[in-house]
Amino acid sequence: MKYGLNLLLWTSDVNDSLFPLIDQIKGWGYDGVELPVFDMNLTNFQAVGKRLQEVGLGSTAVTVCTPDENPISPDAAIRQAGIDRLKKAVDMCQAAGATHLCGPIHSALGEFSGEGATPDEWKWGQESLAKAADYAQQADVTLTVEYLNRFECYFLNCAEDCARFCREVGHSHLKMMYDTFHANIEEKCINTAVKTCADQLVHVHISENDRSTPGEGGVNWDASFAALKEANYDGWMVIEAFGLALPDLAAATKIWRRMFPTEEYLATEGLKFMKSRWEG
Repeated sequence: MKYGLNLLLWTSDVNDSLFPLIDQIKGWGYDGVELPVFDMNLTNFQAVGKRLQEVGLGSTAVTVCTPDENPISPDAAIRQAGIDRLKKAVDMCQAAGATHLCGPIHSALGEFSGEGATPDEWKWGQESLAKAADYAQQADVTLTVEYLNRFECYFLNCAEDCARFCREVGHSHLKMMYDTFHANIEEKCINTAVKTCADQLVHVHISENDRSTPGEGGVNWDASFAALKEANYDGWMVIEAFGLALPDLAAATKIWRRMFPTEEYLATEGLKFMKSRWEG
């Protein structure tokens, strides 16, 4: 098992200002970080990747798609823009040494049609991500599809659908991830959900029901860890938590009040929690 920490707890920028934080994260005992891929400056990602290598940390990455760069849009030009966005994000991953590009990369975040996914959207999404996965393969990056709860997207909302989406594409570099926050909202049975997607599962986000310190909220952690162990999961386990450090992100994730004492508290206690549950 590899334990990681998503840097969106502090920042959405990737540049040399992260170096002191990277050193801290290494000192706390993490195996790697998850880099936000929003401001796609290749030079900055190369510099951060070099620093990660120097201190001995691995990395994954996370991004989203926008309404103007939407892989399931009925407009072919917008779908192509979505593919191009993912390709550029893959370039950032390659520059930084990140092995997985995670997130709701299937459709535009927060964009709703008023109904569920249509057969055309399903087809467009698979065609778009297959093309992006071809590009990711040559960079040795795995596109890692994340399903979200119904309040954040309408296209993929549960493990079963996300696994079927990836399984039907059948690409070695298009797989899926499991996020305990979204599962806590959408899944009737955690064990069944993990079993349903086990053959496609390559990444896990550890996220509390209120997005704060893992282990201090209402997620059914006994069921979550038991299901992952039963599925013989052995990849990245990354804490994804959000606070008030980034006003725009706090607004987007609906964080209106402080949920934890400090970011360091969340990071260090969260790591202890993951290790105690997985290794204990």
